[in-house]
Amino acid sequence: MAVPSMIARRFRITGRVQGVGFRYFVYEAAERLGISGWVANRYDGSVEVHAETDDMARMRNFVALLREGPPFAAVEDIDIDEVEPQQHQSFRITR
Repeated sequence: MAVPSMIARRFRITGRVQGVGFRYFVYEAAERLGISGWVANRYDGSVEVHAETDDMARMRNFVALLREGPPFAAVEDIDIDEVEPQQHQSFRITR
């Protein structure tokens, strides 16, 4: 049986995304969807996310949730880059 290949994306989310529970929202979404990786606040006021999964539908659902954000956030833009998987086993908030 073939091992599913991992899909990895790096996201940079801008807008009103710090101080509004965005990292916790991302963490809960990742946990619900079975996404591994991390989320962190950046010094420029954006939020960075590294996400990995073996299921493209899960990744699409995750991206849709990132675009929505939590109730007090205002997502202006999301930069998405395809990156190499880092083989994360869970999802965590790093800073």
